[in-house]
This record gives sequence, C-alpha cells and structure tokens, in this order.
Amino acid sequence: MRMSPASLLDASAIGLSGLCLAHCLLLPVGAAMLPALAAAAEAEWLHLLFVAIALPLAMVALGRAHRRRPLPGALWLLAASGLAGLLAGAIGWPAHALETPSTIAGSLLLAAAHGWNWRRRPHPACDG
Repeated sequence: MRMSPASLLDASAIGLSGLCLAHCLLLPVGAAMLPALAAAAEAEWLHLLFVAIALPLAMVALGRAHRRRPLPGALWLLAASGLAGLLAGAIGWPAHALETPSTIAGSLLLAAAHGWNWRRRPHPACDG
C-alpha cells in the first residue's frame, strides 16, 4: 500500500518522537553503563537538533493534512504543547532537573497529535 505525502509526514513525525523518547530513556542508561557515552547523553546540541527537525516537520505534517476539514483547535493545542515540551527540555527550562520529564511529555504529546491527525484522514482499504 502506498502512503500519501501527508501520511508519510505524520509517520515521520511519530518516528522522530519515538527517537526522541528512546534518546531520553535509553541513552542515560547506556551512559551509566559506558562512561564514554556520558558526553553524548548530555550533548545540548543534540536536543536542539531534535527540536529543529521536529518543529518544521510537525507544522508541515499538520498544516497540509486536510484541505476540506480544518484541524480542530484541540489538535493544534496538543501539538503546540508537545513542541513546547520538547523546546523546554532542550533549553533546560524552567530547571535542568526537568529536562528529561519535559522532553518525554513533549514527545508523547506530539506523537499523540500526529496519531490523531493520521486517524482523521481517510485511508484507502488495503487491496491485500
């Protein structure tokens, strides 16, 4: 089955949220086991890179999704909250101790928004 460009964008955004979640949960465990990875787990540029990729991808995926049915405000709010959580985690706001929880919450909220967006779109039946 061939995916539409909008579905591909949502799938990419969900995948990126999953990578972000894996980074937040798995890399610190790996860093604890292998001290050489500690620097990578704390690399601030990596967090900013994830946000820099997620922001335009999310906006394009959600913005061009439905021409006939505009997105509900709640979906935009969910996506904006997710992006705000990712950004807050990337810059360590309001406290460095909240970086991981903020990033995890943000990635889950953004993935939920893309999942909701994907479910709103009509999907052709699989021909088998």
